Amino acid sequence: MSEHQGTPVVAGIVTAVVGSSSSFVVVLGGLVAVGASPAQAASGLLAVYVTQALGMLWLALRHRTPLTLAWSTPGAALLLSTGVVAGGWPAAVGAFVVTGVLVVLTGLVTRLGDLIARIPTSLAQAMLAGVLVPICLEPVTGLTDSPAYVAPVVATWLVMHLVSRRWAVPVTLAVALVVVVVAAGSSVDTGDLLPSLTWTTPHWTVAAVVSIAVPLYVVTMASQNVPGVAVMASYGYSVPWRETMAVTGIGTVVGAPFGGHAINLAAITAALTAGPNAGPDRDRRWIASVSAAGTYLVLALVSSALAALVAASPGDVVQAAAGLALLGTLGASLAGALRDEDGREAAVICFLVAASGITVLGVGAAFWALVAGLVTRPLVSRSRP
Repeated sequence: MSEHQGTPVVAGIVTAVVGSSSSFVVVLGGLVAVGASPAQAASGLLAVYVTQALGMLWLALRHRTPLTLAWSTPGAALLLSTGVVAGGWPAAVGAFVVTGVLVVLTGLVTRLGDLIARIPTSLAQAMLAGVLVPICLEPVTGLTDSPAYVAPVVATWLVMHLVSRRWAVPVTLAVALVVVVVAAGSSVDTGDLLPSLTWTTPHWTVAAVVSIAVPLYVVTMASQNVPGVAVMASYGYSVPWRETMAVTGIGTVVGAPFGGHAINLAAITAALTAGPNAGPDRDRRWIASVSAAGTYLVLALVSSALAALVAASPGDVVQAAAGLALLGTLGASLAGALRDEDGREAAVICFLVAASGITVLGVGAAFWALVAGLVTRPLVSRSRP
């Protein structure tokens, strides 16, 4: 096998390892935050591993394009800030189903896509930034509350930025898991480390649809799907929009009863399979997507073990690692939110409402943040006559 033939395979493995290790803690934490038991959260992690891998295989093999799918990390962060809604975990699962249906409709109904496009990017980014703030504060509070556990994690993150920024988060999470194993010892539940799916019958409530489904849909579209198309275009690849929305939307609906929150077109990791790292031959880079999909399926086999380690985490060490993993996303979101001078004040209002964590009429802060931003934007716009 020539060097060129091997490069896409390696790029795909790196894509899956970096993409997974950078955010699986956030996924597990988000699912638990909206009411999942440890077993249901482990099932949800397994579900998104499998659905995104199968979706990638379908798209890459069908179109011979390095299309990369991922779970919605911003969506998982949103769940962390939302908390349990009326109806509990079954209602959250119902909201995941609604999110998937909305994604499918976006590909089929042009007007729905146009409606999402009319939401200012600055507001979507401000909402996401506000949601991320409490999570990204975890390393700060963790250093104060549990320095013995959190300090090694923070130190690793800093040192790795001097060595390799790409591997900073994966190595930091690996160190965090080592700290968990050493500190928790026999308290780690090793009873059933084999991956298994747990069915939850969806239940629909207005509060869950408004608090979870709508913000999850908006943040997934604005922070993942739309940027994902732009990343692919920057490398000269076109995304089959309708089919991709159908694949990710259906994948979300199928995975929802097993706890999967949302899958989408990758944005950040898309560059790893579509760019030069996947080899000089652009026509062969699709192999990287196939390789990434296969690696995700392998990682799915250890999803229960990962969930068990996170559940046994002492001293907020894993939460601190998750906060460090999302610092880059927070920085990008803040930059995107404040880039537009004309709507800056509205974006700040949206950010503050999202960061407040308020609940009004049983509906969480993310929804009210969007409402506040959309209502105030025309009032505080500098270009208003």
